[in-house]
Amino acid sequence: MAADLATNINIKEPRWDQGTFVGRAKHFFTVTDPRNVLLTNEQLENARQIIRNYKSTPAVLFWQWINQSFNAIVNYTNRSGDAPITVSQLGTAYVSATTGAVATALGLNALTKHVSPLIGRFVPFAAVAAANCINIPLMRQRELKHGIPIMDENGNRLGESTKAAQQAITQVVISRILMASPGMAIPPFIMNTLEKKALLKRFPWMSAPLQVGLVGFCLVFATPLCCALFPQKSSMSISCLEPELQEKIRSSHPGVERVYFNKGL
Repeated sequence: MAADLATNINIKEPRWDQGTFVGRAKHFFTVTDPRNVLLTNEQLENARQIIRNYKSTPAVLFWQWINQSFNAIVNYTNRSGDAPITVSQLGTAYVSATTGAVATALGLNALTKHVSPLIGRFVPFAAVAAANCINIPLMRQRELKHGIPIMDENGNRLGESTKAAQQAITQVVISRILMASPGMAIPPFIMNTLEKKALLKRFPWMSAPLQVGLVGFCLVFATPLCCALFPQKSSMSISCLEPELQEKIRSSHPGVERVYFNKGL
């Protein structure tokens, strides 16, 4: 019976199609189920609270925090550079990154209540993009303040550059946003069309597996392709570096025209 339920549940309407005899019969079998008299008031109240609270602000806030915490860990472990970071610095980066990203995502997701259903499907993508723009730089803020190691083509370390860090983080942000775009942009169009077809109206339980399958299919290709957009060993002209670093490199390594660095992921 659970398999026949629609994935997009409207708690104000019966769970089954009331345009068919079978749907109406299922509804009234549930309503008149004699086992309901065995339930206590506490159990009934708990059931009602589940329906009321499943999309409450605290619930959305909690899961956004879990999501952004995971992103923060990924961004930190895939950072560039080898300089140690203190627990205090890590804590500050984590709090600022997750707070900023969660607030942005919640604000944008709130827009879904005021736009058309089709446009509303793309608001989460905007939230993901905005959260990436906040989470990644803040979790790697030490690199922006103190720079990342730069080397010549032979791997000789030449110093640390904040300009290189800016380019590295920008490339990672672009890659992450584009990585998410197929999975969050293509399935909404497909599902918006399929949900109007007879197949999904007859078998609404197929909606969730289809969406997961579409997103998974997109990620299988989007992840490696978007990671490959920029070289892992990125480079830039020394003329783009900080003036004092340019002078240092030109005086100690006069033949060097480009520097190289690990951009992170």
